[in-house]
Amino acid sequence: MALTLYVDTARWRAHHKHVQEQFPGLVPVCKGNGYGFGHERLAEEATRLGSDVLAVGTTYEAARIKDWFGGDLLVLTPYRRGEEPVPLPDRVIRSVSSIDGVYGLVGARVVIEVMSSMKRHGISEQDLAQLHAAIENVRLEGFALHLPLDRTDGSDAVEEVIGWMDRLRAARLPLHTMFVSHLKAEELARLQQQFPQTRFRARIGTRLWLGDHDATEYRGAVLDVTRVTKGDRFGYRQQKAASDGFLVVVAGGTSHGVGLEAPKALHGVMPRAKGVARAGLATVNRNLSPFVWGGKQRWFAEPPHMQVSILFVPADAPEPKVGDELVAHLRHTTTQFDRIMDR
Repeated sequence: MALTLYVDTARWRAHHKHVQEQFPGLVPVCKGNGYGFGHERLAEEATRLGSDVLAVGTTYEAARIKDWFGGDLLVLTPYRRGEEPVPLPDRVIRSVSSIDGVYGLVGARVVIEVMSSMKRHGISEQDLAQLHAAIENVRLEGFALHLPLDRTDGSDAVEEVIGWMDRLRAARLPLHTMFVSHLKAEELARLQQQFPQTRFRARIGTRLWLGDHDATEYRGAVLDVTRVTKGDRFGYRQQKAASDGFLVVVAGGTSHGVGLEAPKALHGVMPRAKGVARAGLATVNRNLSPFVWGGKQRWFAEPPHMQVSILFVPADAPEPKVGDELVAHLRHTTTQFDRIMDR
C-alpha cells in the first residue's frame, strides 16, 4: 500500500512539447526533489525533449544527475569561494554572481548572473567595468537574469531585460547568450526580435513539469479502517472522537511531505480570511488534511505520522475500505512518493 503519483504520460509529454514550442532554446530545470517526479525521471524527459542543457539547483544535484543526463548541466546556485569541492565533469557550467566568484573559477565554463529586481544575488551595474579582466580566464557561456514572478508596481519584465542588455552592451561585454527566467512566451519573442544577435534561453521548471495540473494525481491507499463512536479515545495522544465515524489510516505521512506546507503569499481579502480561519482551527487541533473522500477534504484525526495519516470520516459519509485510494492535493515540490505509475 503506497502513496502513488499517477501520471497521464501522453498528456504530460504533450504539455512539455507545447512549452518547448513556445520557448525555443528552452533549458529545463530539475532541482530540489525534481518537482515531485525525481531527478532521474526528469533527466530522462529532458533527454526525450532533445535538450542540450539541463539546469540543476546545486553542485550536489549535478553530481547525481550527471549519470542520467548526457548534455551540459547548468548549476543555478552561484559559486562561492570556500565551498565544498564536488567532482564534476567539464560539461558542468557554473553560475557566478560576483567578481570574486569569476576570479575563483579560472578555466571553468560560467554563466554570469546580473542583479535583477528580485535583489537576490547578481553582479551590479557598478561591477561591470571590472568584468573585462575577470572573464579573460573563464569560458563565458552567457549572462543570466532571474526575474520576479509578480510585478505589483506595474513594471515591465521586457523593459528590465532591455535595461540590462543596454548596460552590458555599453560595457562592451559579449551578448551572444542571455539566460532568463519567468518571462512569458510573447515577452521572450519581443526580446528575440529586438536583439537578433543574442540567443535568449528561458530556464523553466514549474511551467514545464507542473503546468498541466490534470496530467498528474497523488493518491494514498487506505491501510486500515476502524469504526469509532463519540467519546472513544484513539491515537498517540488518546484524544476523544467528537462524533461517530471512522478512523481511516491512509498511506502518506510526514516523510512524504504530508502535513508539511511551504508558506504562501496571500493576495486579497478572502484568501487572508481563509488563512486566519485555518490558523484558528489549528489552535484547537482541527487541521484539514489533503486527502479527499466522498467529494470532501477530510480532517486529520491527529497530526500525521511518519509514513501514514489518520483521518476522521464521519458516519454519514461512505465507509472507506482497505485498498481504496484517496486523492491527495499535495504540493509537488514538497512531496516524496512511494511509487510513480504511468497510465
